[in-house]
Amino acid sequence: MPHETQSLNRARERAQKPSWDLDGFDYNAPAELFPSRVRKGGSRVTYRRFDTAAEALRFAVEQMPAPVLIGSYLEVDEARFGVQEIRSLYESAAYPLPRRAMAD
Repeated sequence: MPHETQSLNRARERAQKPSWDLDGFDYNAPAELFPSRVRKGGSRVTYRRFDTAAEALRFAVEQMPAPVLIGSYLEVDEARFGVQEIRSLYESAAYPLPRRAMAD
């Protein structure tokens, strides 16, 4: 029984840690954006390739409808980034492009 408890604790710790260290992210690397398949609303957002990850992040956060962004992921250098990582990378101080002014 103690072994099962240790395994559960390790699994919980891994789930609570961010899946990627985003500090060394290459915003200039080519990127692919895979939108979720939302059936309601007839979204026309489809798979796209971008010359830079920064451009893909800007498109995802600023132009994609929220329901589509939720299940989407970004692929850069064979690594996948979900919606939380996408938002973190976009909001990072290292993000190289100007951000859209948010309405208050």
